[in-house]
Amino acid sequence: MCDERILGEIERLSARRIKTLSSLAAAGYSRLAFGDISDALTLLYNKNPTPEQLGLMDLMMISEIKSKDGNLEIKFFDRLKALDRLENAAPRDTGVSGLFDAIGKDAYLEGGDDVD
Repeated sequence: MCDERILGEIERLSARRIKTLSSLAAAGYSRLAFGDISDALTLLYNKNPTPEQLGLMDLMMISEIKSKDGNLEIKFFDRLKALDRLENAAPRDTGVSGLFDAIGKDAYLEGGDDVD
């Protein structure tokens, strides 16, 4: 475990895992912020859905389901909070310098000429 190559590879894989998890979280927040609730409304008004119908429904936007006096109560995730999380997770550098840095880094990694 003291080999620099092994430690470097572990660090690289850890960074990749964090980036992947961040991307998955952003995708989830996007679905919560912009997702369709029509399947949840179908569930609310369909008293006896079949397992097949339930399996085809997108119910990600639902945070809680309660059955109260024979009625179904559905609570949704807060779309504004999801948008806030997306905004806070977004990279702050949106200028062209970030684009040029990415292009330059890619060219360097591909063995291209290093332009100053």
